[in-house]
Amino acid sequence: MDEDKEFIIGKYKIKVIRSLCIGAATCVAISPNVFELDDKNIAVQKIGGVDVPENILMAAQGCPTKAIVITDIETGQQVWPQ
Repeated sequence: MDEDKEFIIGKYKIKVIRSLCIGAATCVAISPNVFELDDKNIAVQKIGGVDVPENILMAAQGCPTKAIVITDIETGQQVWPQ
């Protein structure tokens, strides 16, 4: 089974839950500098990618299966999904 990956960009820790991702690519459309689809059509971090926090959050919110979890690294609070 593929492992869920966590990465940090700016103030957010981002986790893609691979088992929930259906490859809709909404995250890629909203934040193409941060997200891309791998060879299994699952969202992954684009290596070296950065974006403003608002776009990263919108990308997560646009995911139809809520496969992207966003946590504020300063507070430890989960920002999305709520």
